[in-house]
This record gives sequence, structure tokens and C-alpha cells, in this order.
Amino acid sequence: MSTLRTAGLMAFMMVLFALVGHALGGTGGMTVALVIALGMNVFSYWFSDAIVLKMHGAQEISRADAPALYDMVDRLRRRADLPMPRVCIIPQDQPNAFATGRNPDNGVVAVTRGIMRTLNREELEGVIAHELAHIKNRDILISSIAATMAAAITLLARFGFFFGGGRERGGFVGALLMMILAPVAAMLIQMAISRSREYVADRDGAHIAQNPMGLARALQRLELTAQRQPMRGGSEATSHLFIVNPFSGGMRGLKSLFSTHPSTEDRVARLNELARTGV
Repeated sequence: MSTLRTAGLMAFMMVLFALVGHALGGTGGMTVALVIALGMNVFSYWFSDAIVLKMHGAQEISRADAPALYDMVDRLRRRADLPMPRVCIIPQDQPNAFATGRNPDNGVVAVTRGIMRTLNREELEGVIAHELAHIKNRDILISSIAATMAAAITLLARFGFFFGGGRERGGFVGALLMMILAPVAAMLIQMAISRSREYVADRDGAHIAQNPMGLARALQRLELTAQRQPMRGGSEATSHLFIVNPFSGGMRGLKSLFSTHPSTEDRVARLNELARTGV
């Protein structure tokens, strides 16, 4: 299923690139966009994790650098029956975390500097277990590719706008529409990929950590901080990778339809039910 979803995403992105290219430059633009999309598919499959880590300045660490964090990841990954992932620290004060990599053998768990200062041991274990669940469930490849391609689509649309593409197809108005619609399409893809998988990773992460309430408390604290202290730098194309949206915090009403994450309130309610019933 994961392989089919990844292939489907790559095919959809190629079609989207072709449509954007055609709108900006006719048949020639479509051909160029298809070549770029094919190259992006190959490149993102092999290097999407490195690209995402670089976007956020994540630095790989060894046990000597942060023994408590490293040992926590090692203990939980053994419980999840996973190979030891690389462990990275993101130089951000906002508490947050994400996982990336092509597969469990190439998994990466990245946490911000702020999360180690903000959460207690049980809460941090819940977050790490959630990210390990994403690795175990093979969510990380498709999410990383979506982040890379969403950024590429945004750049393509902006390139066409600023360099006057699409004169044969409506000129300024056509380019402006593509500049707006292409990133929205990429965002909707991100949203469709991540929202349902977050519930699954919460559930499986709670089982790995053997403590649903640790993760529930962590989500509440991370959500509150994200609202007060949005992340600086990085790329919003990666927002769906993080355990909570680092750029906009909680969204309510109509805005929640475009959120890359389900509401924290719903996630916490499910974890409370899991703690109560054990299933």
C-alpha cells in the first residue's frame, strides 16, 4: 500500500508539473516541466530526507553529544523492533519533532532543541515513539517526497510568474492563477497524506511508549507553544512532517480544512480513550 501511494503521488506530481508547465509555456513548457518532474521524482526518492533535514539545519548527533536523547531513541526503537535511526537536532527553540528517510533502514528522527527543554521524560518518550511509528508504518518516504515536491511546485509557479511565462495562455492573469493554485494543490496533497496517518502514528506510538497520556500531554504542550511561538525559518512545505504544525499552530473553523494536521483536541481525545480502554 505504501509503495502504491508513493507511486500515485509521483504520478500526480508529474501531471501537475505538466499542467503548470503548459499554462506557463505551452507545449514547450509542458515538455520542460515533465523532464523536470521526472528528475525530481528520481532525486526526491533518494535525497528527500537530506533535503528536508537541510531545510531546517538539522545536525546528526552521536550518543556522546546527547546521551539521554540517544538512549531514549535506542530503547524505544528496540521496543518497536526497528533498526537504530539516525538522530538529529534542529536548532530551533520551538518544541517539535519529525521523522524522515526512505525506509526503516534509513530512518531519521529529528527533534528541536526546544523540545528537550520543554517536555519531561514521559512526554518526550511519547513524541519519539510517535515518530518511530511513522518510520515503522513507512509513512516517512511519501511525506518527505511530498515536502520536496510541494516546495518545487511553489518555486515553479513563482518562476513562471516572475519571468513572464504563459503569455500565450492569458499572460499575467494566467501566471498569477498558477502561482496561487499550484501551491494550494501541493498543500492539499500534503493534507491528504498526513491527517489520517497522524491518528495511526498516535495510536501506535502510544503502544510503543506504553503510555498514551505521555503523548497526550506532549501534544497539548506542543500545540500551545506553536500558537505562541511559530517556528522561524525552514519551509512551510514541510509542515506536515512535524508532530504539530510548527508554522501556524492550531487552526479553527474554515481554516482547519486546510490544516496539515487533525486537531490536537481530537488527537488527545483519542489518546484518552486509548488510555481508558487499552485498545
